[in-house]
Amino acid sequence: MSTTLRTTGLASSDADLLAQTADTVRAAGSVLRERFGEVAGYRTREELMSALAANDESALAILRPRLTSLRPDAGWVEDELDGGALPAGEWWVVDPAEGNVNHLHGLPEWAVTATLVRENQPVLTAVHVPLTGETYTALTGAGAYLDGRPLHVSQSADLGLSIVATSQARPDEDETVVRRIGSSITAMLFDALVVRTAVPATLHLLDVATGRIDAFWQYAGARADLLPGALLVTEAGGRISDAEGRPWTPLSQSLLAAAPGVHAEAVATLSR
Repeated sequence: MSTTLRTTGLASSDADLLAQTADTVRAAGSVLRERFGEVAGYRTREELMSALAANDESALAILRPRLTSLRPDAGWVEDELDGGALPAGEWWVVDPAEGNVNHLHGLPEWAVTATLVRENQPVLTAVHVPLTGETYTALTGAGAYLDGRPLHVSQSADLGLSIVATSQARPDEDETVVRRIGSSITAMLFDALVVRTAVPATLHLLDVATGRIDAFWQYAGARADLLPGALLVTEAGGRISDAEGRPWTPLSQSLLAAAPGVHAEAVATLSR
């Protein structure tokens, strides 16, 4: 249900705020699209980080002032590797270039995301994929949409007939987590029809929300790459939990997003 906002003159409801947020991520995506094409050259980690930061800053120049003007009292999170719970109140959780490394390598899998979190619950999210022109939106209690078309997760009821996906560990991840990812992929290779592994996590979660794939799981992870997709999947009728089937929160050490018909089977596979 849409909630009336305290700030007046800019957005009278969460639905109005979502529409303006979607416009904002589209504008930031246009800037990144202009920068896309040639493979960026780098020889050191420092040069890589500089190239990543340049992309982030170009998108943030659009995102931060526009979103701040919509909710001046909301906090701001733009570090895509941050995890855990947020302090009380409202927060913008933004990934200015989700899949930034892909962008630098001329690969098409990247997006711009903005999610408003209220008391540690995602309220609304907008994800724009510039190379396809698609914009995914979700509002708590009001459904998930792709360019205005309602989204629904798949009706699959057999993991053995399902396409599933996972994302790799973040840089410098703990060795235990890396090995857990490897063992989970092996387990899914035995039980699922097809296993996809790639970054970024958000695009896999979009695929779950649209019914293109049937399940996605990830160990560790951060707010910026999980919150947008988690809200979209939930509003599209999917199940969200940790890998062991327990309720998921930003403090969880894993995430599983799945069509309801294969969720239990996926939990069983990942728990082996």
